[in-house]
This record gives sequence, structure tokens and C-alpha cells, in this order.
Amino acid sequence: MLQQFDERNRDLIVNIGGQLLHRDKAGVSPFDSAVQGGDAVWEGLRLYQGRIFALEEHLARLRSSAQALAFEKIPDDAAIIAEIRRTLAANGMKDGVHIRLTLTRGVKITSGMDPRLNRSGPTLIVLAEHKAPVYSKAGLRLITSSQRRSPPDCLDPKIHHANLLPSILAKIQANAAGADDAIMLDLRGFVAETNATHLFIVEDGRLATPTLAACPEGITRRTVLDICRAQSIACDVRDLSLTEFYRADEIFCTGTMGELAGVTSVDGRKIGDGNIGAVTKRLSSLYAERTAAGGTRVVD
Repeated sequence: MLQQFDERNRDLIVNIGGQLLHRDKAGVSPFDSAVQGGDAVWEGLRLYQGRIFALEEHLARLRSSAQALAFEKIPDDAAIIAEIRRTLAANGMKDGVHIRLTLTRGVKITSGMDPRLNRSGPTLIVLAEHKAPVYSKAGLRLITSSQRRSPPDCLDPKIHHANLLPSILAKIQANAAGADDAIMLDLRGFVAETNATHLFIVEDGRLATPTLAACPEGITRRTVLDICRAQSIACDVRDLSLTEFYRADEIFCTGTMGELAGVTSVDGRKIGDGNIGAVTKRLSSLYAERTAAGGTRVVD
């Protein structure tokens, strides 16, 4: 699975610290904390017919992450939404758009990791692209990475930070194996998530998903759990081993960029009958109903 360039994005206007710039002229200072040490937090948003689904939840997670990293200044929701609106308007975007929202600690007076060197900031970056859900609906092939997800006593996964090297290393392994993505385990050997998404299994009609011990608080994951409660679909949140994934009737992953996507192979083992299962299809349809009906309007 490799994302392809969308010609509609050739002349994108990007928002860097409130400045609207052509993608070829947009830039971040080499003294910015994101460049100096990956010192930034981020969110992925999706625009459906002028509305961003679960925008309030995403901004709450952004704020929580920035607070955990002791950012001195955090823009309020209204200010962030205003910049999102400006960016979408500049690009004439209304639907089928993925927005990468990044908040860095800001610009330092000199190179170094000490946050006291930050005298201006934060820097808000709004990158909106024409981008359909990125995962194939025909089914994903996963392998298990040797790269582990860290527990809260190493780096709390509740901080949605921009230091993505563990995920990148796992993705490199997936690429080398000819797989779409990689499953990442926690330090105890239980499944945490993939390098980019949360995971659910289906066995005998009952769902289960890993705890948040070693993975972020996923917005799409939470929406699926809400749908399960509303539809009286049994779903457990517990530690899950790889063996439980190997023997599952269905597996699917969840995330804003890819929505819900079925998994048909894990470590060379066929999942179920090798096709997208009925439960995955049903939940995908129910999720689509929610994104079609809900969200915060940002484009008139």
C-alpha cells in the first residue's frame, strides 16, 4: 500500500503560523521545536461535506497532549477552527479532505532541546489535502514488527506527539516484508496497535480490542465502541495476544485517515475465509452513517 499523488494537491495552500502559502513556498524555521526534536503534537481530521467529524474530540486530545508536554501557550479551539476555515477556503475544499493539524512548541532563540529556549510560539500548521481513505477495501496484509510500543512509564501513549520514529521503523519492516502495515506489540507481548491504526478482532460474533496501555486514545476507535454500545454489539476491551488475532474470524483496523479497513492476512495466516467479514462491513456502514450525519460545520 503506497499512497499516490493527487493532482488536485499540486497547488495546495498551506497554513504555517497563520500565513497562507503555496506548498512550494511553505516552510518551518530550522529553529522550530518540531525540527529540533520532534517537539510537537498533532491530529488527523477528516472533512465530510463541509463538516469535520469529531472535531471537538480531536481538539481536546490536541490540548491534552500539549498540556502534558507543558506548552506554555495553547491556542483556544475557536482560534484553531478559524485557521482551519481559512485554509479550507483558500483551497476551495468541501469534501473528501484529510487535514493534518500540527502544533509545535514554537521557535527557539538558539539550537537546543531546552524548552526555555522557546521565546515565541506555538506554531500552528494546518495542512489540508484532497485525500480519500487510504486503505484498500479489498483487505490488508499485516506482519508483526519487532518494534515495540512504549508503556506510560517510558513515553505515555496518551500524548499524541509528533515523534513517530517507532512507527516509521515498524512501517519499514512492513514494507520490506511486502505487507501493508505492521502490528506492534507492547513490552509484555500483547498486541497494542499497528504502526498507524487501532485494531479490533471478531470471534464468534463478539468484538475485542486492545486496551490503551500502550496505544493512543483513538477517536475512530472510540466511535466504533460507541456504535457497538448503541447497536448492542458485544465488545471487550482487554489484553489480546497474537494467537487470538491468528484465529480470529475477522480483523479490522480503525483510524481517521483510513476509517475502517478489514484485514485478511496476519504473518502469512489467512484470517477467516480471506475476505472482508460481515461484522466489519456492518460497522463500516454504521460508521459511514455517523460521519454523514455528524460533525462540526467549517465550510458553508
